[in-house]
Parts: sequence; C-alpha cells; structure tokens
Amino acid sequence: MSQLIQILGLPFLSCMIMGFILGYLGIHVLKREVIFIDIALAQVAAVGAIVAHLVFHAHHDSLLSYLCSLAAVFSVAAFYALLRTTIVQISLEAIIGISYAIAAAAALFLVGVAPGGHLHIQQILSGSLLWTSWRDVTLALLLFSVVGLSLYLIRKPLTDISNNYQRTLNKSSREVFWDFLFYLLLGTVITFSVQTAGIVVVFAYLIIPATISAIFSSRLGLQLIIIWIAAILASIMGLLFAYYLDFSIGPAIALFLGGELIIVALINKFRQVSCTLG
Repeated sequence: MSQLIQILGLPFLSCMIMGFILGYLGIHVLKREVIFIDIALAQVAAVGAIVAHLVFHAHHDSLLSYLCSLAAVFSVAAFYALLRTTIVQISLEAIIGISYAIAAAAALFLVGVAPGGHLHIQQILSGSLLWTSWRDVTLALLLFSVVGLSLYLIRKPLTDISNNYQRTLNKSSREVFWDFLFYLLLGTVITFSVQTAGIVVVFAYLIIPATISAIFSSRLGLQLIIIWIAAILASIMGLLFAYYLDFSIGPAIALFLGGELIIVALINKFRQVSCTLG
C-alpha cells in the first residue's frame, strides 16, 4: 500500500487539482458551445513551445517554453474574443476548428525542422502524469488558485455572457473584454495542464464531467459537486487500472471518464423511458 501511495499519490493530487478547475471551466465551454476550444488552444500552445525550443533551445518544461506557449495562447484568445464582433456568417466553433488545423500544420512543419521536435509533440499528446513532482503540484495549486479566484470575482458577467452566448452576436467592448479574459484564463489552465497530463486527459476533464453534471442538474452548486465526484472516481479507477495492468495513466483516466458518461447517459435514458411508461 505504501508503494502504491508513493507512486500514485502525486499523480492523483495533480489530477484532482486539474479536474476541479477544468470541470468548472467546462460548464462555460458547454454553454458557449465551443467544445473543441481545448484542443485548439493546446495545439497553439504546442506551437509556442516548439518555437521556444527551435529558436531559444528551451526545454519543454522551462519557464521560457511556458512563456512562449502563453504568448501564443493569449494572441489566439484575443482573436477569438474579437472574432464574433466582425464575422457573424461563420460560427466560432468552425473558426476554432480552422485555427486547430492551421496550428497542427504549423506544429508538424516545425517538428520537421526542430531537432527533437517530435519529443515535444509526444509530450503534448501523452503528458507525464506518472512523473509528477511536488514542484508540479505546488505550481499547479498556486496557479489554479489564482485562476479560480479570478473566475470567482468575474463570475457574474462570465455567467451572463455564457448563458446568452449564441444570442449576443453584436457585443460591446465590455463583453469583448470579458470574453478575452475567459479565454485567457482557460488558455492559461490548458497550457499548464497539457504539459503535465497531455491533450487527451485535459480534454476529458474539461468536457466529460461538465456534460455529466448538465444531464443531472442546471444548478451550479450541484453541478460542481457532480463534476468533482466524477473526476475523483475516474482518476482513482484510471490510476489503479494503469498501475495494476501496466497501462498508460492518461488514456486510462480518459477511458474511465468516458465510461462514466456512457453509464450516466444510459441511466438518464432509462429514467426517461420509465417516466414515459409511468
């Protein structure tokens, strides 16, 4: 048992910290119907990290690599926030898909010219949860606490915009600012999380628990409780599954999150059928 805790303790703490903040952000992502924003921002962050490696020979977890990734993400956050005031013929989700394709193409090109660039792509995709250190956990806790506090302070305008996101095409400069701030905070969390857990796990934590909570309730407090329970259960089961069967941690956690969603969807369908028959 002590060996199990020693190996999986820090990865579990890292999963909990990420799951809690990403789950809350996922509620807003679902309301805004920009489901693939996570993958797009993560890919943009990857381009920033590869550029840092190519130009400055920075290691993937160095401060310079993070700064280049954040600079790329912040630029795209401003682009997304301003976009809906100028282009109303195309949905934001379509633009997100286009930006992902462009960023992916740029990443593949840079991998071809950067020595060891393929290692950065592998790191972005799979992460390194098993090698989580106390430094990683502490940095995540501090950074996400600042992000969480910021989200709490702007919760009212953020909620108002998310609840009416598809109906407010002609946004004021004030709404553009709140939009930018949301994407900036989301991009910051994604940039840091992807370095640790990889794109697949971060996307799963962002979308799946929030989807499960939306099936059961529309009340924020209850949604957060459901999100945290779903994240905790999937993290524990995924880590144990990976430990005992010698499986990759990231895909295992994503697998159990997906399994939770399937079970919840079946339960909800059975409940609807029962109500109809009753």
